[in-house]
Amino acid sequence: MAILKTKPAILSVDDEKNLRKVISTHLSRDGFSCLRASDGKEAMKIFQENPEIDVVLTDLKMPRMDGVELLGKIKEISENLPVIILTAHGSINNAVAAVKAGAFDYIEKPFEKDHLLATVNKAVKSHKQIYRKQTVPSDHSIPSKFNMVGVSSKINQVFTLIEKISPSASTVLITGESGTGKELVAQAIHNLSPRKNKPFVRVNCAAIPENLTESEFFGYEKGAFTGAVSAKPGKFELAHKGTLLLDEISEIPLFMQAKLLRVLQENEFERVGGIETIRIDVRIIACTNHNLKQLVEQKKFREDLYYRLNVVPVNLAPLRERKEDIKPLIDFFCHKYADLNPQLPHFTQGAVTMMENYSWPGNIRELENLTQRILLLSEGNQITVEDLPGEIIVSSHNTSKTNLPAKNSLDKGGLKEVVKQEKNRIEKEIIAKTLKKTGGNVSKAAKLLKISRKGLQNKIKEFAL
Repeated sequence: MAILKTKPAILSVDDEKNLRKVISTHLSRDGFSCLRASDGKEAMKIFQENPEIDVVLTDLKMPRMDGVELLGKIKEISENLPVIILTAHGSINNAVAAVKAGAFDYIEKPFEKDHLLATVNKAVKSHKQIYRKQTVPSDHSIPSKFNMVGVSSKINQVFTLIEKISPSASTVLITGESGTGKELVAQAIHNLSPRKNKPFVRVNCAAIPENLTESEFFGYEKGAFTGAVSAKPGKFELAHKGTLLLDEISEIPLFMQAKLLRVLQENEFERVGGIETIRIDVRIIACTNHNLKQLVEQKKFREDLYYRLNVVPVNLAPLRERKEDIKPLIDFFCHKYADLNPQLPHFTQGAVTMMENYSWPGNIRELENLTQRILLLSEGNQITVEDLPGEIIVSSHNTSKTNLPAKNSLDKGGLKEVVKQEKNRIEKEIIAKTLKKTGGNVSKAAKLLKISRKGLQNKIKEFAL
């Protein structure tokens, strides 16, 4: 049985024929290629014949080989392949155990179509990101320990700090502007810690409705409220023995901050509607792009919780303060999104220089998105200044030491005129510096600039160098 690799491939495993059909129909309509198996043994045969499978969706209880055994065998072959567990109400504890053993997530039966598709889409996205990280060549300045790109002194200070704090169980507070890579730092700390083989659970505190915060964190017992038809563990329970990432910690409501403080101090809590005290061993990593000290002064964040979280502070500098990282990041994203442009274009030095002059308010996330857009829209095998978006060019003018072209070239020739003049200025500056570096040797300079000797001679004449 072959799969169509233009679509994400899902292997659905369940001993109920009708359920397999329903799942396959939902997935196919949402753009997935779906394979089906009636039990774990058949699933392993299909999996071995189709190594391109992106996600396995398996029932927990099946004849011959159940979901837990199938999970273990798949992880032996492909450690990072996401496996989603389907489970009935009575088997929630087994599903939780499977998540702790390496399953990506679990879905309760009966399930909503939207929940199924959202979970599968999230798993496919996770698998693609891991695959891309693993296929990046060693010359892209990515320390294998951290899965982060950077050569600047500021990012190297962060790397050093990660190595120092990872072996401990101390609480970490990661601060920095949005898009600077706080979640990557949290993941690196977990991966280098003794807890690396235990769960790494993420919670986006800003995405949880205020009335659901407590049940999301601590779980709930059956009958705790309308709709609670079965007990469900919370994020703290799922992260037992592992690491819990509290992203956007500043968004936690005040009433919940007191409950969170108790868990951090006592390492125990009760589920909503429950009386049993549950003890946990969890390392907490919190992230925020806000100034928590300022929020404490404004009475919007508890002072005692702030000090409890701020045991080991890690601050990530914005991209505008570590411009040396921009070129390695561009190279990395060009490789990561190589499938967007079959010509595999590279950024010219002029384009890179202009991007280094930009302030990057959205930081690395903005750079990644912009690189994707440029790769998708560019033609030819190189990306020049003229291929850059208008905001980059205008910003480069504003931050450049050179004045704007004489008397409002924007009024005269518009954006194209500005681009042309800026391109010429940058090219002239780079060629002059390269010739100085090579002692006037045109052949060596052409080699460094990756253009022909004749092309460089023409540029020298054009710019009267």
